[in-house]
Amino acid sequence: MSEFSFASLTPDTILDALDSVGVYAESGLLALNSYENRVYQFAAEDKRRYVVKFYRPERWSDAQILEEHQFSDELAAADVPVVAPITLKGNTLFTHQGYRFTLFPSVGGLQFEMDNLDQLEQLGRLIGRMHKVAQAKPFELRPEFSCDEYLHQARVHLQQSNLVSDAMSLPFYTVLDQVIDKTGKMYTGVDSIRLHGDCHAGNILWSADNTLTFVDLDDSRQGPAMQDLWMMLSGDRHNQLMQLDTLVCGYEEFADFDHSQLPLIEPLRAMRMVHYMGWIAKRWRDPAFERNFSWFAQDKYWEQQTLALKEQLAALDESPLKLMP
Repeated sequence: MSEFSFASLTPDTILDALDSVGVYAESGLLALNSYENRVYQFAAEDKRRYVVKFYRPERWSDAQILEEHQFSDELAAADVPVVAPITLKGNTLFTHQGYRFTLFPSVGGLQFEMDNLDQLEQLGRLIGRMHKVAQAKPFELRPEFSCDEYLHQARVHLQQSNLVSDAMSLPFYTVLDQVIDKTGKMYTGVDSIRLHGDCHAGNILWSADNTLTFVDLDDSRQGPAMQDLWMMLSGDRHNQLMQLDTLVCGYEEFADFDHSQLPLIEPLRAMRMVHYMGWIAKRWRDPAFERNFSWFAQDKYWEQQTLALKEQLAALDESPLKLMP
């Protein structure tokens, strides 16, 4: 593919792609919530429900995608609940008309409840089990969380997009550069393991039999173990301490928790904030982004982000959360 968009991924192309691997859809294609890739749920002639994911062109190499699949298979083999890709004729990655795609079983469930401490402790156990497997070896091809990608490259994408108006440019980039500078100084010398990488409530399912399941390892990469934990923290400092303590209690049943990574919580939060803005700016040429993120080009959004970055800059100066070892 010469472009990173999905301009030519029509319903007929999707159905033809499925036919090419011997899977025949009997229902319509239900688009699932995904902007980076294109993901559809359908029922096949075998009366089972499946999910097909078409990878965004020019993002990952074939080898990097297969390394993600291998990680999913390792987790599944260790009985870590994860939605792993389906193997057909010895393969998990397929190509049709330039688009790469993978099939998954469709797994039902409710979204994880972040304010439910019982679920939070169970999630801590699940992440601990995942990290126990992840520590066995590193990724060789997938990238690592880095200030260059999540801060500096993101800033370049924002600058090149010209979406920040002249009126907001000075206040926004002034505080952005302060956040980038301080975060870069705090995020150094980090021990890394293989990660889920995007471990938030939307990628965790709570099923009827009271079990949690990981979905969508598309962002898996090397990084600090804390990356898979901090997004479960919300509210004021007291609430975050209670949530973190609950997570860690479950986590330590299966893996050692590195208390030295506690100071990474706010730098990782800052990196996600900046990267998110850079990600939208980078994808702005995709019509789906301009249609679904129309507020991204409005001054009101950049006023809000300027304020959010100021608050994050203050959070970076606060003493990190601490737990009893």
